[in-house]
Amino acid sequence: MITPNRTPWHPNEWQKLLSQAFRRPDSLLAFLDLSPDLLEIDIQPDFSMLVPPPFARRMQPGSPADPLLLQVLPLALERAQISGYNADPLDESSDGRAFKLAPTLLQKYQARVLMITTSGCAVNCRYCFRRDFPYDAHKPRDYQQALDVIAAESGITEVILSGGDPLILSDQKLDNLLHHLNAIDHVRRIRLHSRLPIVLPQRINGALLNIFRSSRCPVTLVVHSNHAQELDEDTARAFQCLREAGVHLLNQSVLLHKVNDDANQLCRLSEALFEQGVLPYYLHMPDRVAGTAHFDVPDSHALALHEQMRVQLPGYLVPRLVREEPGEPSKTPMIIQS
Repeated sequence: MITPNRTPWHPNEWQKLLSQAFRRPDSLLAFLDLSPDLLEIDIQPDFSMLVPPPFARRMQPGSPADPLLLQVLPLALERAQISGYNADPLDESSDGRAFKLAPTLLQKYQARVLMITTSGCAVNCRYCFRRDFPYDAHKPRDYQQALDVIAAESGITEVILSGGDPLILSDQKLDNLLHHLNAIDHVRRIRLHSRLPIVLPQRINGALLNIFRSSRCPVTLVVHSNHAQELDEDTARAFQCLREAGVHLLNQSVLLHKVNDDANQLCRLSEALFEQGVLPYYLHMPDRVAGTAHFDVPDSHALALHEQMRVQLPGYLVPRLVREEPGEPSKTPMIIQS
């Protein structure tokens, strides 16, 4: 078990590392001592590549099947046209009702809203369900319109900050946003969905922790890890700092072919997360986004994997296997049909 360092990083460390991110497939492969001939890569993908150095350093050099590499490396397979896969499988941008409250405010489920805070991320996951999202049409400016809507809707009790990735925002912008949300009496909870504590844990600095520590509303951070190899001393350090700031930590994963569609690997991930103080929350079926069909896992295999997890793990370490379907009032649980 890792004994984490309890000290947050210097405020500028994460931005320095992000500026050094790998943006070309050949550069990343050279770093990993891999020949481009081993993988049918897409040199000029429509959805750009972005991989921060801390995440790349957790990949296994010389392995074209590395589960972290497969999540971020653009492949020629992404250009295949597959029936049933499209740019907006969740009807977020094509359904005008989705953003009926405000251009940056999405309400799918009762009593909670999701705010698009930014289009930026620290890593471009190849299976991203918002890889083709029209961010220009939902670009946040000063958040005021969204805040006014939330203040006027007393039934909204939870606000989810998403994007992109909300932790890409500066400490000042996040502080300002949480300050305004905390001033709305009927908002009881603030949730952030972020990949940064996994791919760039250096984002967890003292200023950010003070923002969370001073929040009137309890703060929940839902991180996104798909494989135990993504967790190391730095993620343990980030989680320790966040927990000491009073942040509740959950994890959601996406079930991905050749990345984590193995019961033993999924169990190792749950165990590793719990050792670092994070509770497994959701195991998502991949959304049918154009360019991501090669990540798909058949429902029958997903259900079998989940059943194996239920046998091997205590119940609190088994994430809920779900699919998101447009128009439904909640996530759709995957269940074995009798």
